[in-house]
Parts: sequence; structure tokens; C-alpha cells
Amino acid sequence: MTKAWTVTGLTRHIGNLFAEDASLADVTVSGEISNFKHHSSGHMYFTLKDEESVIKCAMFRTANSRLRFRPEDGLRVLVHGAVTVYGPAGTYQLYPDRMEPDGLGSLYLAFEQRKAKLEKEGLFDPSVKRPIPFLPRVIGVVTSPTGAVIRDIRNVLFRRFPEATLLLAPSSVQGAEAPASLERALQSLQAFPEVDVILLARGGGSLEDLWPFNDENLARAIRRCRVPVISAIGHETDFTIADFAADLRAPTPSAAAELVMPDSEALRGHLSQLETRTRIAFRRRLEMERLRLERLSARPVLLRPLTSLDFRRQSLDGLQMRLRNVMAGNLSRTQNRISVLAGKLHALSPLQVMSRGYATVAREDGHIIGRMAGIHPGETIRVRFHDGSLDARVEAVHPSAMPQ
Repeated sequence: MTKAWTVTGLTRHIGNLFAEDASLADVTVSGEISNFKHHSSGHMYFTLKDEESVIKCAMFRTANSRLRFRPEDGLRVLVHGAVTVYGPAGTYQLYPDRMEPDGLGSLYLAFEQRKAKLEKEGLFDPSVKRPIPFLPRVIGVVTSPTGAVIRDIRNVLFRRFPEATLLLAPSSVQGAEAPASLERALQSLQAFPEVDVILLARGGGSLEDLWPFNDENLARAIRRCRVPVISAIGHETDFTIADFAADLRAPTPSAAAELVMPDSEALRGHLSQLETRTRIAFRRRLEMERLRLERLSARPVLLRPLTSLDFRRQSLDGLQMRLRNVMAGNLSRTQNRISVLAGKLHALSPLQVMSRGYATVAREDGHIIGRMAGIHPGETIRVRFHDGSLDARVEAVHPSAMPQ
């Protein structure tokens, strides 16, 4: 029997075989990412698979820090690196030093991923866009102080509106330091309260050249800006994250200058037309009011105002006479009725009856006695005549023989 290998010895031997094969130190593998994990150490661990096989991968921080996109499960990639044996697990692994999307550029993929993230946060929502002022007092410009962009903006702007005021905040527009430089320029312009709008401009270039304008922090700085921002980056077909974050996108820097300030000659022409239309409208209204005044002046009430007043006075006199007659008639009828009622009341008065020889009899408490019942001999009564009264004592009671 041959000498037995130890597990470690065999694993190391296999590792040496891998190391001796130079072709395994420079491989490019196509596959789909699964089980992706970005460790807190910065290293990335994932599995690369196709329809039939899988291979484990470990991409260390120094290598993955150069990636332009964010790996994720389900993404097809091209991975370059070396294959070797991982002794503790007894498996072979791929250690990538480069990774690219398979069929899609890394910069473009990074752009799409960043755009989707910020759009989901609502950073591009139309409801957060600020209106562009019609006649800004001062126009801020963030761009390179050299080159054609600032010259184009100045030429177009001052040709359209010579009285315009432009304030330049110079910035780097390309390279690794550009995003921070652009943010500082935006911040510096906000220190001037008279700045009403800012142009963020750059000439055309490749995706790599325009990459600083895809910076996430720059997009957030645009939304935090206190004044509206117009993006004017590259050519009409170029789109950046800054374009989506801005309040308005112009296809070119020259077009931005046209959008931000109206043409003074066209504006004067429009104002002249408005003035002419206002004069015509005013004259027409004045003529209408003059004719109306003439029609009103021709009315009798204005030609002979006292005539109408005399009619009213005469009518008032007639109403007063009718009122007096009605009141006099009502008073006479009321007086006659009172006289009739007074006569009837006088005829029914007890005093009138007593004047014909009748009298009333009452007890000492004043209660009138109308019947014999209840009167007893010896009782004191008061007899009242029409001209006086007397007190008497009942000596005897003689009931009537007539039926009650």
C-alpha cells in the first residue's frame, strides 16, 4: 500500500498544481451572481453560476473599491481573476480582481442603479421642482472658468438681454475632485441673496467625462439649493443624474441661456403691443362711457329734475288730505259709538234705577242682599238710595207669598 496523504498535505499538493498552471492565474469567467454578501470588512463574497455549475468567489476590498457599479444577485457579469484552492474548506475558489457587467457597461449600470435609487426616494418628483423666475435679478453660473461653455452662455445671455447680471462660481467639471468642487460652487452662490437662479453647465463629452454630474451627493445638493437650478450638461442626447435632480433641464449651455432670460427685443415688442392694445381698449371704453353719459343726460329726469319733484310734492299733498279725511271719519264714528254705548251703560246703571224709587240693601260687611233668605230679625242692614243711605234694624221678616 502506498503512503497515505494527510488531508492538509493533499490539499496543499492540489493547491501547488493550481499555482503551477499559469492559465488558472489569468482567467475570465462569465456567470450569474448569487448569494452575494458585502461583508463589513469591505470584502465581497458570492457564487458565480451557470445552468450546470457553480464556483465560489471572494473579491477583496482593494479590488472591489474600483467597481463602478453595485453587484447584486441575478446580475450577469464577466469576472477576471485567479483560481486557487481554499485550504480550510478544501474547495477551489475564484479571486476576482476585475468585474464588468456582461453585455452592459459598468458606468451605465451604475448610472441606472443610482438613478433608480434616487427616483425611489422622490428626488426627481415633479412636485418638488421649483418654478424658474421670469426675469431673474442675478443669474449664477457653475462651470469651468475657461473654455467655450462660459463664453457661449455670456454671448447668448447678453445678446438677448444686455442688462442681465451674471455671477460665475468657477468649478472643476471633470475628474475625481469635480463633484466636491461643484457642490462648493453651488453653496457659494447661495450666499448671495440676489441670485435668483443657477445654471449648472458643462460641454459635451464621453460618459466618463460627464461622470461627476452623476454623483449622488451633487444631486442632493441641487435639491437642497435655495434657488432653482437649471442643468445644461453635454449635448441634447446626454443625460446625467444632475439633469433629473435639477428643476429644469436644458439640452445645451446655450439653450440654458435662452431659457433663463427672455429676449429683450421680443419683450419690448410684446410690451409695445400690450401698450397699444391697452390704449385702444381705454379709448373704446371712454367712448362707450361718453355715449352712455349722453343717453343719461337726455332723460327728462336730468333735463327737468324739478318737474319730477313737483309731481312728488303734489302726490304727497293728496296723500296727506286723504289721511286727514280718513282719520276724521274714523274719529267721528268712534265718538258716535262711544255716545251710544255710554247711553246704554247709563240706562243700566244702578243709580239710574234707584232714582226711580228703588234702593239696595246690604249687610254691615257691604255684601248686597238680593233675597230674603238668610235675613233674621235684629240684624243691622244698610239701605242705599240714589241720594244717600241709612242703617236700619230688622224687626220682622215677612216672606213673600209668591212662588220663588
